[in-house]
Amino acid sequence: MDTRRKIELLGEAAQYDVCLSSCIAGGRKRDPSSPLNRWIYPAVLPNGRTVPILKILLSNACQRGCYYCAHRMQRDFPRLGLSGVELARLFMDLVQAGLVHGLFLSSAISSGVNQTMEEMIKAVDIIRGKFHFPGYIHLKVLPGAAFSYVERGAELADRISLNLEAPSPARLKQIAPQKDFSRDIITLMKWAKELIQKDTIRSRSQTTQFVVGASGEADQEILTAADWLYREVDLYRAYFSAFQPVEDTPLENHWPTPLSREHRLYQVDFLFRHYGFSLSEIVFDPQGNLPLKHDPKMVWSLAHPENFPVEVNKADLKELLRVPGIGPKSAKRIVSERRQGRLSLLKDLAKMGVVTKKAARFILMNGRRPAEARQLEFPWLERETGFEPATIGLEGRHSTN
Repeated sequence: MDTRRKIELLGEAAQYDVCLSSCIAGGRKRDPSSPLNRWIYPAVLPNGRTVPILKILLSNACQRGCYYCAHRMQRDFPRLGLSGVELARLFMDLVQAGLVHGLFLSSAISSGVNQTMEEMIKAVDIIRGKFHFPGYIHLKVLPGAAFSYVERGAELADRISLNLEAPSPARLKQIAPQKDFSRDIITLMKWAKELIQKDTIRSRSQTTQFVVGASGEADQEILTAADWLYREVDLYRAYFSAFQPVEDTPLENHWPTPLSREHRLYQVDFLFRHYGFSLSEIVFDPQGNLPLKHDPKMVWSLAHPENFPVEVNKADLKELLRVPGIGPKSAKRIVSERRQGRLSLLKDLAKMGVVTKKAARFILMNGRRPAEARQLEFPWLERETGFEPATIGLEGRHSTN
């Protein structure tokens, strides 16, 4: 099989791992029509810089039978893999051609956990040592790997990650019965935490991924697990992948998870990491799930009318961040701008990035409700939401503000 075909198939196989912040890099987008560029992702690095990264598996041949996984041992599809030497050379060819500036490397467990990790480490070792590649590398650590491989991976890669997949041992057994939640994953995350704290280690962070909806778990279970990981293993961030059934797997007839549920989980994760919210403040429905009708910050605001309205000319940063429509950047701009003079118009806030349609009903400006706020009340609002127009802002579909 030729090299480009291998890249195509192993790049396609890597699409299920979402532990990579993607966006448009320098104005260039992925080209779905190109067998090669299809698996080169514009990615946001830990320092905020955006570069094109090759996302690929070393092998798609797995010895395990996770019920949700497209690579499970029992599925009938073409299996292939690369040696560590082959992958290193292929990657450097792409670097020299100017197509990629970074690597995201994972693998199915093709020949035992440690044997597969050995080849993955070999690839990165060659890229760093022989070819002296200085750029970004994200290495996926396989569940159950020995400490020496976690350590060497952390020495070579800028970021490492382990996929937790499910929020508890019982939930994991439902979708991946061969994995031990504590021994194979949590223990390795604790190792990673200790290693990352060392000055001699290159890796500065670790991430994880949850498969949302595969094991019948509620949002509250996932977010409780994520909250614990942030506190106990210094997790950099959690990723959420809405379960989509794969043909010829035990879960092929399982209902797919709505992408809106994945989106709500990401919004709460942003509230944890950037807005100062705690798990106890998140509002869940009786089933332990996040309401889909409104974003989590709006739901919290509606549940706590005692905190509003907020005077934008006096509120501190923490208070501003609780207002629907105001995010971290716009809150800082408000604090900075009001040193030059009092803010009195919604259009002034809009220039700072505030989503005024959401914020208007939760703020005062110079002790008064903004004059423009009345114009933002629409007759359909109460009809569709059940809330009084005077007490609710409009929801932005993709906004965390």
